[in-house]
Amino acid sequence: MGVQIPVATMKEPEQRLEAWVRVVPYVLLVISMVPYLITESPTAAEVGRTLAVAGLTAAWVAWWATLHPQWADRRVLMGIYFVGFAACCALLVARSPWFGFFCWVGYIHAYRYLASPLRFAGLFCIACLSAIAQLGGFHPPTPAHLLIFAVVACLNAVLVIVFIYLGQKAEDQNTERKRVIVDLAEANRQLEAMMAENAGLHAQLLVQAREAGVLAERQRMAREIHDTLAQGLAGIITQLEAAQQAGLRAPAEAAWGRPDTGAREADWERRISNAARLARESLAEARRSVRAVRPEALENTKLPEALTEVADRWSAVNGVRATVTTTGNAQGLHPEVEVTLLRVAQEALANVAKHANASRVGITVSYMDDVVTLDVRDDGVGFRLPGPWDPASGGFGLTTMRQRVQRLAGQLAIESEPGSGTAVSASVPAIVRGTAGAAYPASSGPGSPATEPAAQSAAAVLAARQPAGEASGA
Repeated sequence: MGVQIPVATMKEPEQRLEAWVRVVPYVLLVISMVPYLITESPTAAEVGRTLAVAGLTAAWVAWWATLHPQWADRRVLMGIYFVGFAACCALLVARSPWFGFFCWVGYIHAYRYLASPLRFAGLFCIACLSAIAQLGGFHPPTPAHLLIFAVVACLNAVLVIVFIYLGQKAEDQNTERKRVIVDLAEANRQLEAMMAENAGLHAQLLVQAREAGVLAERQRMAREIHDTLAQGLAGIITQLEAAQQAGLRAPAEAAWGRPDTGAREADWERRISNAARLARESLAEARRSVRAVRPEALENTKLPEALTEVADRWSAVNGVRATVTTTGNAQGLHPEVEVTLLRVAQEALANVAKHANASRVGITVSYMDDVVTLDVRDDGVGFRLPGPWDPASGGFGLTTMRQRVQRLAGQLAIESEPGSGTAVSASVPAIVRGTAGAAYPASSGPGSPATEPAAQSAAAVLAARQPAGEASGA
């Protein structure tokens, strides 16, 4: 809320003072005339001469000061005016000492209309005329009278100069106060503009933060849906198609005289059981993803045990041998790190099942000083990698793997050639559980793909998301 400065109110005192200065010469002229007429009992001729001098003085002041205020800055004209004004004052004091009251107007006009060198001369001239009036008018110049006159004139001059000095100081302070008020009004106006701009920026930031939060949640749900529901549904379809194929082969086998009802029913039941189990697991994982809870495989076990469980289930469903090897000192990592590596392993295994036609898969978890690496290798058909310049490099599964690893300042590498199998390697900072946000030790392992700045960046990201991590079953 700004401070409104009443500019018109600021000018009112100056306007009233200016009007008073223009009227006061005529008022003092009348006031001086009254005691002159009462106390001195002048004759009609003397009154006529005094009125003539007073009228001349009033006309002189009216012409130069009242009717032409624009001449106030023309120093030559004002010098002529003041000489005439001093002469009129001398004539009035010669007529009667009571006109010493009118002489006080000369102090104001000398200060206002004369330049600095002549200003003090004009003030002293009026001080002398006031001293003559105070001593009763013009007298013969005796030494005693001249001494008293000099003392009174100097006293008048000193008093007037002191009052003028104090008035000037007050005027300077008033001018400075006005300047400060104007500056304050301008500062308040700028502050209001800045506050309005900041309010707009704040609203814009809130909108952007809300949009970023919505986008981040959409990406998280997309990754979770792909890693749980999509993979589960793909496995269910595979099992049901295999069961369907087994059912379609039954009439042909009977026609060729090779009925094997027991084995066929056992295989069919295995396929159906696998599909049902995948459906239940996918449903459970979907519910946990909606609640932002960590995967069930990591609920009560470390990462190597969880990977072994996932590999065993995958082998049972797909009939491909998968082994898990752990190197280094296995330790509990931050939930985000373990979830990321588990999801990468699940996505890699899903790709092996869909595309690789492999006979075996090897999963290796390597714990180093500041980095943990997950390698998934198969001996399948492999594929030709898209170029790094291709924005559509890989399917959505590869995209989600990269997003998960890069969110932890890690690296994802994929090596494959047609006929030579595929290797997926994910390296992320080995942030121990409960140390997110703490200072991370420098890397001491040679050839480690993650560096200290990357580990610190990942620790900072996890520290900012600590409440979510704790909710995930840290």
